[in-house]
Order: sequence, then C-alpha cells, then structure tokens
Amino acid sequence: MPSPDRRVVPSLERVGAIAYEASSIVGAISRLAGSDIGGAAARVARRLPPDISITEQELRSHLLKIARTCVSGVHDDAANGATMTLRRRLVDLIREEVVRGWMTGEPPSRETMLQALDRLERAQKACMPSVDQSFVAELSERGGLDLVVEVAHDMRSPLTSILFLSEVLHSGQSGALNDVQKRQIGIVYSAALGLVGMASDMIEMAKGGSRLPDRQPVAFSVNELLQNVHDLVRPTSEEKQVVLDVRTLQSPHRVGHPIPLSRVLLNLTTNALKFAHDGDVEVSARSRGGGRVEFAVRDTGPGISEAAMKTLFQPFRREPARESGYYFSGTGLGLAISRRLIAAMGSELKVETRPEWGTRFSFELHLPPASPL
Repeated sequence: MPSPDRRVVPSLERVGAIAYEASSIVGAISRLAGSDIGGAAARVARRLPPDISITEQELRSHLLKIARTCVSGVHDDAANGATMTLRRRLVDLIREEVVRGWMTGEPPSRETMLQALDRLERAQKACMPSVDQSFVAELSERGGLDLVVEVAHDMRSPLTSILFLSEVLHSGQSGALNDVQKRQIGIVYSAALGLVGMASDMIEMAKGGSRLPDRQPVAFSVNELLQNVHDLVRPTSEEKQVVLDVRTLQSPHRVGHPIPLSRVLLNLTTNALKFAHDGDVEVSARSRGGGRVEFAVRDTGPGISEAAMKTLFQPFRREPARESGYYFSGTGLGLAISRRLIAAMGSELKVETRPEWGTRFSFELHLPPASPL
C-alpha cells in the first residue's frame, strides 16, 4: 500500500493502516530476532526520517530481511549498493530505538541487552560493502562528502550503544564498581559522547547545518530539555570532577524548536566541560520578558585566546605543527553547527571570554508561553 510520494508519512487518514502494518512487523520480527528489536522496528516504521523515501511494502520487506540477518549474520539476496546502504541506515535507526526503549522503560536483563546488540551488530556487518571494494573508488564514484556522511551514520549507532552500556555499568546495575572502575567507565562514556556529537555534527554540516527538524514550533518543557542535557553529560562532569549547575525556568512550558535547541545546548555544554578543569559549568535559562528566554553556558576555564577566537567557528583549521594541510576540529564543528541552528531559530550566538574568568556562550530565543504538557 504505497503512498503517492513513496514516503511513509503518518497522516491522519493513514494512521490505522500504518498501525496495522507496524503491528504485523513487530510480530514477525519479534519471532525472528526478539521483542526488543521487533518493537524498535515498529517504531522506526511509524516515524521514518524525512530523507528516507520508501513504500510501506518495501519497508516491511527490508525490515524482515534485517531481522533474518540479525539471526543468521548474512543477507539473503544479491542486493545492490544502494539497497545495502538503506539497510545499514535502517539498522542504525532500529538500534537507536532499542537503546531509547531501554532508557525510557524497564531495562531487560544484561544478557538480553547484549544479545540484542550483538544481533544488530551482526546485521550491520552483513550490510557492509565487500572487502575488495576500493576506498578510493568510493571517494571518486560517490564523492567524499557522501562517504563521510555514511561513515558518520555507521559510527553513531554503535557509539550510542556504548553510551548506554557505560551508563548501566556506572550505575551499578551489573554489579558494584570500585572508584577506579567508575572513573574508567566515566572516561569511556565521555569519549563515546564526544564521538556521537562529532558524528552528528558531520552529518548536519554535510546537509547545510541549518535545518530545523521540527519545521513548525511545538510545545515543550524547557526544564525537561535542560534535565535531559544534564543527564547526558553527568558522567563526563563526574569523571572530570567538574560541578555542573543547571538553572531552570519558573515557567518552563514554551512553544519553539526543542530538537535543535537541545542539540545546541548539548554541544555548548560538552565543549564547556572540555575546558573547565576542577571548576564548574553553569547551564541556565532565564526569562527576559515578552516571551523571550536567554540560554547561556559558562565554564570557569582559562578562557579563549585572541588567536583562537579568529578560528573559533571553523570546523577545519590549519595545524601549526604541520607543513601543510588542515586538521579536523570537533569543537569548531560543534560551534559552527550551533551558530547555524541558532540563526535558523532567529537569534545569534554570542561569546564572552576573559583569561582566568572563563567563557560564556549565550543566545536569546522567542519562546511564547504554552499550556502545561
């Protein structure tokens, strides 16, 4: 039952059909690869990203083949490169949904989690290009930018799994850890979080860096958004022994763009934690009247030098120690993406920095009050 534009879009008149399709998918995939993967596949079927164009029948076929691959470790047809790329993307989405389900609900046993992640990793490897496929040929045939985006997608999902399992270990759900082990897990978590952010920023930069996923403003809670950012970076702040202070709004229910706002605050907070050694980081939201809210992230690090300010928002910077060429700056990429997203939301990213005082990034957004969610 394909839609006219070949996109799985949950319009009101098709909710029933999609719900039926999703329920049949979850049943079939659960029998093949487990209920966690089946439920995640159903959620993916209901809300595909806008860059995936596919009929419902094709989607069902791909998801069932992925389920079989999760069990067998091999794909059962001679799919072309474009099909394999699509399936790898679907595996990424399913893995993200599996981990999100564990984080928002009652987590299953450790054995169940490891089995699900192992099956998804098996499916991901089976969808990879053959070994004899030349990397240089890929660059020339499809363009380096496309390949970078694909690699970033492939990085993000396993890193998300590392984040989740690190959090499980750090919290003691798999057994008590001593202080040294907790610190080591904190380092693993921090590294994975940084790589997830970099991969997401690479994808966003390749697509222009200024897309608003939620095209129309929606109601959301600023305080819940801030709490989510706090929860994501908490292991990093604990590992670095940096005090993380989050200041919330008295009237948090607003109308705006929560997805890019969360992305910006996570980028700014992660960057602040990199430079706040034995100090503190403050993330705040303050009402400025007229429906405007000021967001700010300040660290008590050494501040930004005048020379560094000149290239602060450049994702690619010349390496002084090299005779030629550039190096890739994750910090600059995150800041460049943040500035573009803030501009897309109708504001400007400002920076204030002084030696030994630290650095403060801030911006104001028009977020009209909304009814409590």
